[in-house]
Amino acid sequence: MADAPHRDAHRHTHRDAHGDAYPDTWDATASLRVCVAKTPKYAGGTMSLVTTHLLDAAAVAEHIWDGFLGPTTRRQLDAAAGGPGRGRTLLAWICGLHDIGKVTPAFQCRFSEYAASLRAAGLTWHPSVHRFPWRHGAAGGFLLKPVLRAAGWPAEHIAWVWPLVAGHHGFLHSANELEPPPEGLGGPQGDERWERARLAHVHYVTDQLGLPSLADATPATVPSRALQLVVSGLVVMADWIASGGRAFVGIDDFTKVSMAGARERAAAAWSRIGLRGGWGTLPTPPPDAFERRFQHPPRPMQRLAMETARDMAAPGLLVIEGPTGEGKTWAGLLATEILAAKFGADGVFVGMPQWSVNDPTFARVREWVVRIDPELAPHVALLHGQRNLVPEWSALIGASAERQRDAVGTCDEDGEAPPQTGPGQTPADWFFGYERGLWCPFVVSPTDTLLRAMTRTKFAMLRMPGLLSKVILLDEVHAADVSGSLFLLEGLRWFGEAGVPVVLLSATLPAAQRQALADAYLAGAARREEYGHPELVHPDRQPAVTAVWHTPHGPRSLTRTTTPRRPSAPLAVELMPEAVPGAGTEAAARAAADAAVADRLGAELADGGCVLVVRNTADRAQTLCAEVRHRLPDTPVVLLHEQLTAAELAHRMTECLRVLRPARAGEATPPPRPERLIVIASPVAEQSCDLDADLLVTDLAPLDLLLQRIGRLHRGDAAPRPGRLRTPRVIVTGYAEGGDGGYDGEGATRAAAVAPRFPAAAEERYGRHALLLAAAQVLRATGPGRPWSYPADAPALVAAGYGAGADAVPAAWRDDWEAARVTWEKTLRARADKAGNLLLTRQGEREAVTLEGAHHLAHRHLGGADELDDLVRDHTARRAALLVVDGGGHRTVSGTALPAGRPATATCDAVIADTVSLPPTCQIDGFNDRALVPSWRYTPVQHVRTLVLSPDGTAVLAGRRLRYDEELGLVDEGPAG
Repeated sequence: MADAPHRDAHRHTHRDAHGDAYPDTWDATASLRVCVAKTPKYAGGTMSLVTTHLLDAAAVAEHIWDGFLGPTTRRQLDAAAGGPGRGRTLLAWICGLHDIGKVTPAFQCRFSEYAASLRAAGLTWHPSVHRFPWRHGAAGGFLLKPVLRAAGWPAEHIAWVWPLVAGHHGFLHSANELEPPPEGLGGPQGDERWERARLAHVHYVTDQLGLPSLADATPATVPSRALQLVVSGLVVMADWIASGGRAFVGIDDFTKVSMAGARERAAAAWSRIGLRGGWGTLPTPPPDAFERRFQHPPRPMQRLAMETARDMAAPGLLVIEGPTGEGKTWAGLLATEILAAKFGADGVFVGMPQWSVNDPTFARVREWVVRIDPELAPHVALLHGQRNLVPEWSALIGASAERQRDAVGTCDEDGEAPPQTGPGQTPADWFFGYERGLWCPFVVSPTDTLLRAMTRTKFAMLRMPGLLSKVILLDEVHAADVSGSLFLLEGLRWFGEAGVPVVLLSATLPAAQRQALADAYLAGAARREEYGHPELVHPDRQPAVTAVWHTPHGPRSLTRTTTPRRPSAPLAVELMPEAVPGAGTEAAARAAADAAVADRLGAELADGGCVLVVRNTADRAQTLCAEVRHRLPDTPVVLLHEQLTAAELAHRMTECLRVLRPARAGEATPPPRPERLIVIASPVAEQSCDLDADLLVTDLAPLDLLLQRIGRLHRGDAAPRPGRLRTPRVIVTGYAEGGDGGYDGEGATRAAAVAPRFPAAAEERYGRHALLLAAAQVLRATGPGRPWSYPADAPALVAAGYGAGADAVPAAWRDDWEAARVTWEKTLRARADKAGNLLLTRQGEREAVTLEGAHHLAHRHLGGADELDDLVRDHTARRAALLVVDGGGHRTVSGTALPAGRPATATCDAVIADTVSLPPTCQIDGFNDRALVPSWRYTPVQHVRTLVLSPDGTAVLAGRRLRYDEELGLVDEGPAG
């Protein structure tokens, strides 16, 4: 009803030059016709009025409600707004007021070409106002408060609504951060006429949405902070979609502005963008759901997980534990489906600790979703920078790259960076713009993507809300380091508050970690700073399922165990110590160690077989590979590590998985295996690597990681194995023993008389404390008595590796162990302090009622996903570099020519394929400034750095000479010069 906007109900007064009062008959509705929201540059070629953009955003919000939000979120918003259907109007109303801060001199003075129109309408400002900038988001939050107060809104509702308006450009401010610059002397917000102009805009939006008055927009209850964060994200979402220049061309003629017109524009944009929600209302899975989804009957552990999920009386935390090969992923997916149906979740987030392009999880999740509802096939997203290297994903790509930005929109009039754009994807392109991926209904991603959503960084309201409508399924949760664990606990608190079911999978979960996970979820559900379940029963064997949830009468839990798929079997542990070099002897010691391992491999493979060798670092894998090829020239060797190009690592891993995978459920016979094969890998083989080896040779590592590696040993039941390799064996190397290695007759080897030594890189990576505990258990396993039984001994071994005291190590080691423990605890405190300052909710803030100040002292990251990853990890993420060969024009190492202008989609994919992780010796801040190609800005490769190789394949970085070898990857040859 553009022809009948709300008019001022009261007369106002002005004062003349002498200070005498006189009635001001100015009609505030004149402001509706002139206030500028977007210039032609950001509005499809035509200026857009504030009224136009506010109604557009409100109309988009209605489509978000109707076609995107899950049933649980709608029910929660309806309850907060006062009844069925009222949540839709409240959401549209808040979105419709997000840019009210633009009705200020601080914003309008920026457009000199429209100043005459505003003056003619009676709105003026002091010539100096441009000197006192005031962002329109902060202005909107500050100026909305008195408007709502005057309308009779209770203080508790004003307190939670204004941060949503103030924060729609990414930061949730504190109240004292909103105020206009004091030196502006009131100029940025304007005089009484500007106040009336803002009120006219607020009333206009209210009228257009069918609300009789501002008082009628008052919510009924204060929603949880989790729900407030969801609404905050929806405000940003509506604003960005309503800012798409193609669908929302500006309207500068107020007579053409209407809610009906905005709804038509929003409908057209919604149809073109192609957004949709997930399951909606998901029926309860039938009793035979497992067979229908996965084409084979459930194993005991899988059946137990489903039964426990059905028995949970409220959304909660479900922990599924079992050894490698038990089928935890399938159990987790069916438990997820049961919980989603039971508690109204609209989708799922599936996270893996370290993702590789060979990880089968995306294909498995997509197949599962399709078997629930084939129409959902296009709505499963893979979120990772290298996703286009995954055949199952790249086959789904259909649209072109260049149309994304105009089609999906952004809001950029305050000078923020446009969204990251990239190749058209399935699901909808919109989800692959800046920070939007978690909104996709079905997401497969590294767990770090979830952890980044828990950081106090810009646009947290875009990351977190995408998780709060889903079931969360996280694999190998034990793999999180100290920092990652703290961000995971932060996430569990938010999930508990939001009533989000969480399913965690683990092969090796210490009791203390299990307790912390449960307590964090329960604290969030109870909305308490600290809360827990001290009576939680921890399982004493595997497979096991533990469930916890909160009730008004306190926490509730279930702990159940069952029989494993395969009975435990003795695991022979053999020792192969090596010399740990001192300064100046590294090369000789490494050569001797590599030669010894190569000779041992030759002996072990005399009758054939397939061996997995895991080294703790890429450089140890490289030198061993070279030595093995030299000594065993007729034996095939595959090298896997992160310093290969992404495409080459993917290719090699695919081949290994093809020839060494175990038989799948339902297969009559296992796949054929090579007669002889050696796979030498860095820790990339620890996780999400479904290999079945006849023999494992591994560097010593903390016990949980050692057990992960052991999980690759004799994984298939029916695989043919040479006679000498039919018994599972692990050979442990990568350490120097402290004595002569003989047995002392009293339960320990004489090596225990002196604590072992470890390579410096291993101590830096894992900590001496954890390595000593692991070494003690490994030494015991080689003495007389009962050998390790795998997987039955896994829980006890993990407990010994993490919760044990000084008696877990030989008496002669205890002083060394105690010093290592003190150092480790100091390191833990430092990492916890660092992470604690970056959590979305810091300690002491967890019982807050609103989002005010959620970004106080936030980290203002600028370096893309790599920098965010650094925030949630103990160590700085290894930087990736594109290897470029210099000579006759720059080309990647695979031969792709680099264009001078903006790269095409195929070029972006080639760039990602030819990136490598730099050696840890070259992780320097200065590299961040090297060779960023200007034309790559706002493309999927905008944060990729380039390392230019000379024609002989070498380069110097951080004082180190690097060489790229097609077989070995990027090799650090030592100091340059």
